[in-house]
Amino acid sequence: MELDEIDKKLLLFLQEDCKQTTKELSGKLGLSVTAVYERVKKLENSGVISRYVVLLDKRKVKRDFIVLCHVKLTQHKKEFVLQFEKEVMNLQEVTECFHVSGDYDYILKIGVKDIEDYRNFMLTKLTTLQHIASTHSSFMISEVKNTTAIVL
Repeated sequence: MELDEIDKKLLLFLQEDCKQTTKELSGKLGLSVTAVYERVKKLENSGVISRYVVLLDKRKVKRDFIVLCHVKLTQHKKEFVLQFEKEVMNLQEVTECFHVSGDYDYILKIGVKDIEDYRNFMLTKLTTLQHIASTHSSFMISEVKNTTAIVL
């Protein structure tokens, strides 16, 4: 789908606050409410807008101890990779998982309450997964940039 400049502006406004009404968006874009509604529906139906979510304040829900955990598998056999990916999907503490190149196979972003909570996660969940050869953890000191917006 080809996005025009109005679509791009609309997507930026929705990424800033998706609870804006079509009336509010129409005022910002200089379009009728119906035109904005139709554009949003087109973007949803084409899959450009995949879903709407609520972003939580990690501190207020006590999940602000952020860990980047590098994971190396014992082998790169297809069944090992697929099994690891299936199992990691069930770990609620893991908010992001990337299959990467380099010295490690995966990078996991993990949000827990504190170091004790992370230790418990490692001992009772992550290291119980099959085919993990090693892990390496880095702890977030401060968050410099965190955005979900994609600028077009």
